[in-house]
Amino acid sequence: MPGRETAGRPSPPTERVVAVLNFLARHPQQRFGVSELARQLGLSKPTCLGIVTTLAECDYLVRDTNDKTYRLGPALITLGHTAQEAMRVDPAARTELRRLSGIAGTTAALSAVVDDRITVLDLVGPPGADVGVQVGQSYPFAPPVGLMFVLWDDAALRDWLAREPTVPLRTDGERLQRVVDECRRTGYLVERLTPAGRRLYGLMAGMSSRLPDELRALLGELVADIGERVYLRSETPQGSRQRHDISVISAPVFDHHQRQAMVVSLQIGTALTDGEIAKRARALTTTADALTSRLGGTKPAFDG
Repeated sequence: MPGRETAGRPSPPTERVVAVLNFLARHPQQRFGVSELARQLGLSKPTCLGIVTTLAECDYLVRDTNDKTYRLGPALITLGHTAQEAMRVDPAARTELRRLSGIAGTTAALSAVVDDRITVLDLVGPPGADVGVQVGQSYPFAPPVGLMFVLWDDAALRDWLAREPTVPLRTDGERLQRVVDECRRTGYLVERLTPAGRRLYGLMAGMSSRLPDELRALLGELVADIGERVYLRSETPQGSRQRHDISVISAPVFDHHQRQAMVVSLQIGTALTDGEIAKRARALTTTADALTSRLGGTKPAFDG
């Protein structure tokens, strides 16, 4: 499958501007002078000064006149809101995510496939929470990554399975069908927390679908089967009080064509019983249904 099309040659001056903004975004509570920014980013001081001066004049940065340091500015707020609207993120979605986060006591996220990339659209969590992902972060949309975005749509699932995988895979068709059936019946997907899973997304963040051979080999050791990290309650003995290490619980948001438009997720990162999973899943699916309604969408009916 071809990678993302490039319109032309990269622009080094633009890359330097992006580097400044990305660095400050990674340190939102701090302010930096020109000398420190230049040193951190490997830029000459005159080049760095020109960049931050122009960005400050446009309100993309704010300059402290006392100590001559810079931080992110208010124009980026408007830019971010506009980008979210362009991706069909209803401003009320943040209210729904905040409610969900408060009920579950953990971070709630909204994500979608944008230009063939899985992209985090919004993220709301308890103060100080760090789940290892950020708004705007993106991942290749190809097996084994992205199952939650196609589980509730037969055509989308077939298309996704037909994509060139990011790593060599084996597929247990019988178990994958059980995953599809149970997730459609319950309305949500539960992923196990594993060391491999934690490393997988960290390694793939921001990368294209054409991964270097060395990284493909490493990822092949981490994830070898589509859906292998999915937790199915039907595979646990009835009445068991066993706790399961859970990474994420996700539920679909549908548009007016009854197609998956987005996914709402709860970042868990701890061990839960079946009852605790079900409690969080109920709050999650309520949020997903509310966002579906706001989109003017409709949930499809599945047999069984």
